[in-house]
Amino acid sequence: MTHSRVLIVAHRTAASPQLAASVANRAAAGPCQFTLLVPACAEVSPGVIDREGGRIAEAERRLSRSLPLLSVAAGAEVVGVVGARDPLAAVQDALSLLGFDEVMVSMLPAGMSSWRRLDLPGRLRSLGIRVTAVTGSDTGVTPLPAA
Repeated sequence: MTHSRVLIVAHRTAASPQLAASVANRAAAGPCQFTLLVPACAEVSPGVIDREGGRIAEAERRLSRSLPLLSVAAGAEVVGVVGARDPLAAVQDALSLLGFDEVMVSMLPAGMSSWRRLDLPGRLRSLGIRVTAVTGSDTGVTPLPAA
């Protein structure tokens, strides 16, 4: 039996209960392996000199906070990666480098989500991949201290 490879793309909603429920539902639907991609797109404190390093550090904190929750929901270990700042580019990189059968995009509600304004799910569907859109809540991460 083959396992579908599912890429989860999330940032502020990476540890949301809504995303965990969607992962559990997908896992129950058939054998699959999950990878969580968190783009390094967060804003960091204005006093931080290394802005890109700050974005990566925040994405890594989101991964470490989200992976245990999503692994429980999946019933198996979920692997995590930090991607490019642009979410579409991050997903395209993951699709071409790692190969996935489907993508689950977790976003904030309408009016709060820049990914919705960009129509990230629609743009990903145009690549010919199955996409599931999930509306999650902001789970926040403690900002980096000023350098």
